[in-house]
Amino acid sequence: MDKLYSAGIIFAGSVLLGFAFNMFLLPHEILSGGITGVAMIFSLMTPINAGVWLLLLNIPILVLGWMKLGKMFILNSVYSVAVTSVTMLYIPVMKVTEDALLSSVFGGVLVGIGVGFIIRFYGSTGGFDVVGLLLTMKRDIPLGFMVFGLNSLVVFVSGFIFSWELAMYTMASIYITGLVVDRIHTRHIKLSLMVVTTQGDAVKQKMLANLYRGITVTDGEGAYSGNKVKVLYTVITRYELAHVRPLIKEIDPHAFVSITETMEVMGNFRRDDNYKKNPETVYRSVPETSEQTS
Repeated sequence: MDKLYSAGIIFAGSVLLGFAFNMFLLPHEILSGGITGVAMIFSLMTPINAGVWLLLLNIPILVLGWMKLGKMFILNSVYSVAVTSVTMLYIPVMKVTEDALLSSVFGGVLVGIGVGFIIRFYGSTGGFDVVGLLLTMKRDIPLGFMVFGLNSLVVFVSGFIFSWELAMYTMASIYITGLVVDRIHTRHIKLSLMVVTTQGDAVKQKMLANLYRGITVTDGEGAYSGNKVKVLYTVITRYELAHVRPLIKEIDPHAFVSITETMEVMGNFRRDDNYKKNPETVYRSVPETSEQTS
């Protein structure tokens, strides 16, 4: 059921991409960034068709993605690209509005929503999405910002070849796309979680069984009541917050829980090698303080 749900989300996101391209971006001839833009530039510099360049440039990226991100990621990516291509064949290219700026804004929002959900459910639209994911595995950089930076380089170069006005519209569109992607793909956002509970051992075992995390446990005492409590501390991603809440409530609905956004983590907080097995769990937190369980 989980695979069917993921496939459904990727399908919907891919259809949304095709709709955004044909109804907002392509009618105004807004330039393409990423690998598509590189293929367009190479086609102007050589007698080789842009479609051939697009295929040739994507092959090494997909192979690298297969090696680093896993077979399922590439299969989902191919599935997404296929659905988007078919969608663009059946949705007519027509202008929703004559305003190119308005189209670039709405097109960017729709593309961001589509790409964000496709990546969140372990797929991609190929090209720089794969490169961006590989780079964010090494550095805690927002994916949308990374993809925007890569696309900006292509658009900047293409501005010398095509039209600077169209290039600026494209820059606005991909910038908005990057912002929306980072609102949906929030894996890079880290949260500090502190739980104060009288059911410390039970909560600890429940979290360890359901989260790929290390947890620091310290003894505490209620200042007013004098009750002995356990204080559990760990660092999670924003994705995992939705899983943590019901786990804690199930064991101790009266637990005091503090959740704060963490700007940076140093030490043993690292990317997980099991990303291929469980793409929703990317980080592993191993805080090194008083009592460490893992």
